[in-house]
Amino acid sequence: MNALHRHEEERVEEVLQNLRAKGIRITDTRRAVLSYLVASHEHPSAEKIYRDLLPQFPSMSLATVYNNIKVLIDEGVVSEIKVRNDTTTYFDFMGHDHLNVVCEKCGRIADVDIEVPDLREEVASQSGYQITKTQMTVYGICPDCQKN
Repeated sequence: MNALHRHEEERVEEVLQNLRAKGIRITDTRRAVLSYLVASHEHPSAEKIYRDLLPQFPSMSLATVYNNIKVLIDEGVVSEIKVRNDTTTYFDFMGHDHLNVVCEKCGRIADVDIEVPDLREEVASQSGYQITKTQMTVYGICPDCQKN
């Protein structure tokens, strides 16, 4: 994974500051997992994150990666993406409004930048809920699989 760009570093620090404010301990591995997810332009699995970070943290376990991801999911910073017919869970940093589109054939995941405030307002209006976060996944067939 390449070094973080400045705006990515700022996002990481903002998330870490929010976690600290909630009394969540910031470890080197938690920072590394978060940084990895912020910088990733893919939707990595915990296993991929583990393999890629292991050279930096040789004593880190896969369970440590999962535990750190769970904290980030619980805090609404990261979302889980399930791909049909695949037991692997993929993860996505939720640093901006977008939805995920998953190909039902090959499992490819794409981000679609879209404004969702109107959707939040409509859901709140119809349900009476105070909406705290939005996570959307749309399923379809990607252009490559449509050709086959």
